[in-house]
Amino acid sequence: MTRELTQLELLRELESVAEANVNRHLKAARDWNPHDYVPWDEGRNFAALGGVDYDPEQSRLSDVAQAAMITNLLTEDNLPSYHRVIADNFSMDSAWGYWVGRWTAEENRHGIAMRDYLVVTRGVDPVALEQARMTHMTNGYSPELTAGDRAGELTAGGQAGLLRAVAYVTFQELATRVSHKNTGKACNDPIADKLLQRIAADENLHMQFYRNVCGAGMDIAPDQTLRAVTDIVTNFQMPGAGMPNFRRHGVLMAKHGIYDLRQHLDEVLMPVLRKWDVFGRDDFGPEGEKTREELAAFLEQLERDTVKFEEMRDRSLAREALKKARQEKKAS
Repeated sequence: MTRELTQLELLRELESVAEANVNRHLKAARDWNPHDYVPWDEGRNFAALGGVDYDPEQSRLSDVAQAAMITNLLTEDNLPSYHRVIADNFSMDSAWGYWVGRWTAEENRHGIAMRDYLVVTRGVDPVALEQARMTHMTNGYSPELTAGDRAGELTAGGQAGLLRAVAYVTFQELATRVSHKNTGKACNDPIADKLLQRIAADENLHMQFYRNVCGAGMDIAPDQTLRAVTDIVTNFQMPGAGMPNFRRHGVLMAKHGIYDLRQHLDEVLMPVLRKWDVFGRDDFGPEGEKTREELAAFLEQLERDTVKFEEMRDRSLAREALKKARQEKKAS
């Protein structure tokens, strides 16, 4: 039976991988300025400075776009909690520490740019947005979200563990990329679309760092890493799950193609699992083989659940379209 590597051993074994991927990231990343993506000439004062406060009629965003923008922004807002989780499960030394700082600095731009865009264009109620930010950030984010039913096996100090952490953030960054790209399209505004495309590009580069580190973990400790990956996949939740109105906004986003089960399965889970060759590699031991069977069974059930969701959604959208057509005909 192969001995599981400790956190310290994993950090040491993967340090060179982290360093190589930091260097790769710095060559690929493009610096950008949040203020360049905000239409400042559309801005005006609110009542506190003699202007007019927000009115829902001022927003050009649809209900779907508003829900998606709020959800994506509040997710970005909780960066201090994410930084703590990543720092706790990595190391602040060597390439690990540099990456934690660099990743945090890059992520911080996302919330700055999105909030400025929404406030300047009056896309959403800024008072409600601020109240939601206060609630969400006060609640924070718990690493136990990444451990699922195996929360009792967290490492000392309540940490999720390096392998679970990199596995979770791999999928989460890719999911966020998909959500940002589709939100940009839903805004029906070329400025918002350009901004969210820029943010999505960052998320993709971040995903590649975590995916490559986790893939290296799969090579040096296949059974241990696959267990971590399976724990994440079978219990996955977006980090914004605890924010106000998350469920209502999530349903609306799924219904209109911002982020749904099909995208989660086909655009997030499966591309990463294929990259790691989870179902093709032959270096798993007996425990790893059992874990792979567990993962395969989960994915098969998720496919069935996805088809059911799509059928229900299509029926719902068809009913809404028919109702709208009848109303328009009656009005004419």
